[in-house]
Amino acid sequence: RNDDRESMFALNGWAAEYFANYLHRETEGQSVGLAYFRQKRGMTDATIRKFGLGYCPDGGDTFTRQALADGYKEEFLVGTGLTIKRETGGYYDRFCGRVMFPIHGISGRVTAFGGRTMRTDKKVAKYLNSPESEIYHKSDVLYGIYFAKRAITQQDCCILVEGYTDVISMHQSGIENVVASSGTSLTDGQIRLIGRFTRNVTVIYDGDSAGQHAILRGLDILEEAGVPVKVPPCSTHMI
Repeated sequence: RNDDRESMFALNGWAAEYFANYLHRETEGQSVGLAYFRQKRGMTDATIRKFGLGYCPDGGDTFTRQALADGYKEEFLVGTGLTIKRETGGYYDRFCGRVMFPIHGISGRVTAFGGRTMRTDKKVAKYLNSPESEIYHKSDVLYGIYFAKRAITQQDCCILVEGYTDVISMHQSGIENVVASSGTSLTDGQIRLIGRFTRNVTVIYDGDSAGQHAILRGLDILEEAGVPVKVPPCSTHMI
């Protein structure tokens, strides 16, 4: 089991590097992915590299074929969720045509990925995350915790936001004690993770109805855990 976990971590590390290289070196990655991060999101190249952002080619199984060619096993490609095996044979890249957000564990190893589609088709999910696996349990993970843990300890406060780009934009603005629950309702596991560094939480979610309901749900869980929490009077959309 430990060998399998290490193999999955190794694969995810290779995949993160592959996606980042594709973003910066390939024409499709530059014109679609890099342009999105720079122009639509206002991210600097330093920020893009800090968070290891990348792009998965829109070629159906381009990523999977390269992984197999480099010696990575099908069982781990499927096990991490990077690859979907077709019932009719062949493979499909789960994150085909998406910009990529590696999700780092507290030690800095890549446990999973989030991908945002570049398509305008509303039938396609805007964001897609890795499925649960031997090394990824979303209820115990906070996006950005690896980059934020020192600042959270120093400032004795954790800022909780909703999404990947919220975290990244705040880091770029110099606010580094910030993490995101990444589309999931706040869980006991995530609260325990924050509690390793601080007992104080500030929640900043979107100002729309969904964001306000998420704040209320999160407040209940935080209060039950005895965590002091603040909500700014104008919790508005940040990106």
